[in-house]
Amino acid sequence: RLLARHPILLDELTRTAASFTATDWAEERRLLAGECAALGDDTERLMDLLRHFKQRHVLRLSIADVEGELPVMALSDELSALADLLLDVVLGFAGRAVFGGDGLSPPPGFAVVGYGKLGGKELGYGSDLDIVFLYDESRNDEAEKLARVAQRVNTWLTSHTAAGVLYETDLRLRPDGAAGLMVSSFPSFRDYQAKRAWTWEHQALTRARYCAGDAALGERFERLRREILSAPRDGAKLRAEIVAMRDKMRGEVKADSRDLKHVAGGVIDLEFAVQALVLAESGRHPSLLDNKGNHQLLNRAGEMGIVPKEVAAAAAEAYLALRARTHAASLNDEEHPLLAEGELAAERAAVQALWKAVFG
Repeated sequence: RLLARHPILLDELTRTAASFTATDWAEERRLLAGECAALGDDTERLMDLLRHFKQRHVLRLSIADVEGELPVMALSDELSALADLLLDVVLGFAGRAVFGGDGLSPPPGFAVVGYGKLGGKELGYGSDLDIVFLYDESRNDEAEKLARVAQRVNTWLTSHTAAGVLYETDLRLRPDGAAGLMVSSFPSFRDYQAKRAWTWEHQALTRARYCAGDAALGERFERLRREILSAPRDGAKLRAEIVAMRDKMRGEVKADSRDLKHVAGGVIDLEFAVQALVLAESGRHPSLLDNKGNHQLLNRAGEMGIVPKEVAAAAAEAYLALRARTHAASLNDEEHPLLAEGELAAERAAVQALWKAVFG
């Protein structure tokens, strides 16, 4: 599909190495910066350049994936690093449009936080980017301009050009959701998380991380994330709220009962179980605060005896199988992959055993 839409990538196909080597993203950033500099401030051509850059790398990664040279987690690491790089580049151009400058570096005191699959470094080929924009309180007087930066970032990502779209985005995880401000000062974000956020928003925070922009602000965010997640909670109440949210989702989603994401023992069930473990246990087990992905967190929970080790290990391996199926579906242009009769039955049973161990 990618080649059909963008024949220019055929040249990349002929240059792809016989065996995959991990990407030097710092070097790729340097090379991309040179290509961008040659285009000056021609926004349309810069947008197309970034889209072709992404498409070349996705093609290279998909070839390695199909040939079995790239494990599931390594593939997602690469796709997530690609997204981080492009977010940082786009943020630089958005900052230039509002504040001036050369566009080679993002504006100070402004950061992009990734949630969901981006935040957990578990991106797939067609994943949206769940992002939140934060700014340092030292820039309160420029809040309106920073909101324009955020809007321009979103436009750069989502605009449809001759080269396609860079990424679809979801900005609804910001404080107060779609009704909230496009950008949040760090103090207002901190207060929201501490005083007004719902349990499901803290679930989302388990998979959040700094992705682009001001690194010092990113470090402040990570310290806050750990503080919020490790706060004391009533375990029984927490689990009841998460189960209620999962039941509500099942009632609201009009999906086929075989849908890989929503099926019993599917991806969402596993993610909710891991999020419950982080929120309930990270105060006593700080290593669960590390944003290392569901697979590693499950294994840690098993090693620490929070859930039976064999249950955690089986669920962790099941998660890899579910993710591999998701990647394959994306390559085959399946928007909502459906499981065949009996497909991944053992893996789904492992996830259901985890659910029982966590929620009873």
